[in-house]
Amino acid sequence: MKEGIHPDYREVVFQDMSNDFKFITRSTIQTRETIDFEGKQYPLIKIEVSSESHPFYTGKHKIVDTAGRVDKFRKKFGTVGSKTQVAE
Repeated sequence: MKEGIHPDYREVVFQDMSNDFKFITRSTIQTRETIDFEGKQYPLIKIEVSSESHPFYTGKHKIVDTAGRVDKFRKKFGTVGSKTQVAE
């Protein structure tokens, strides 16, 4: 490989902000934040969803209601044909 044309490929910590789950993987993503993880300092990437919080992997389905759209839809169509349950 040619020198100086490839990005820095290194170990990075990804942190799921919804449940504070952290994992290490290799990436070329650039960040200014760092974190001490397992006694070593790594670059930190903050993410919103990971396999620890995604409904597909956890089995918990959450409906995020913005401006009453879900309630408006349910009033209009009811629960006919609904394949999901509402998480409480």
